Amino acid sequence: MRAFIALPLPPSDAEVIEALQERLTVGRTVPPENLHLTLAFLDEQPLPMLEAVHEELTEITGPAITLALSEFQSLGGHGGHALAIRADGGAALRDLQARLLSRLRGLGLELPRRRFRPHVTVARLPGRMTPEQQEKLGRFLARESPVGLPNVRIDRVTLYRSILHKTGAIHEPLADYPLGS
Repeated sequence: MRAFIALPLPPSDAEVIEALQERLTVGRTVPPENLHLTLAFLDEQPLPMLEAVHEELTEITGPAITLALSEFQSLGGHGGHALAIRADGGAALRDLQARLLSRLRGLGLELPRRRFRPHVTVARLPGRMTPEQQEKLGRFLARESPVGLPNVRIDRVTLYRSILHKTGAIHEPLADYPLGS
């Protein structure tokens, strides 16, 4: 099963991003229910491994995290780009992600070693944009930047299943793990 671990956005903050997405006329926007900040992508895993991951996640503790979602950034490579909003959760977010990766590696999962760049993906953009699409994107970014979500309170970590479809991935929550008191 294809899976990942993430911080889901509260519905009220997802609604703010959804309103931004309605003004974006380039690419394919991420459905509001799929808005999240990925902590670890697990790729395809057998059910026994996901059960072990679940057990580890029940032991994860820490304070609720406050994210500041501030500016747009482009992420991606050859097959297309993602338009994302940079997320800053300070030391609490970095600590949570590092502890999570340590526990996952302790289970024997081989995870890529790459720099953690916290973000919330809002749209998938084509790999090669026409001049008209580039102009539309430029106008959107000039009009909508910076994003003003300075106090997004995250009170849980979620284990998701990701199901790929022609129209994009569907993220199905498998289990939630509370943060804070």
